[in-house]
Amino acid sequence: MRDDYIKDAQKAISDPNILINVVSRRVKQLRRGNRPLVESLEKLSPEDTALREIIEGKISHELAG
Repeated sequence: MRDDYIKDAQKAISDPNILINVVSRRVKQLRRGNRPLVESLEKLSPEDTALREIIEGKISHELAG
């Protein structure tokens, strides 16, 4: 995973545990064949794709309250 993506994603989801959970859930979806929500000229790993989706606001998390 790219360090710059991780740092940028942490601005959107500051809690590292939540960030890990959101990324891992999305990586599973991408590996099952779900389409990426972001376009990229380079070939991104599922992990980097998930981070980019968070950075660009395509996916987020909801805290159960």
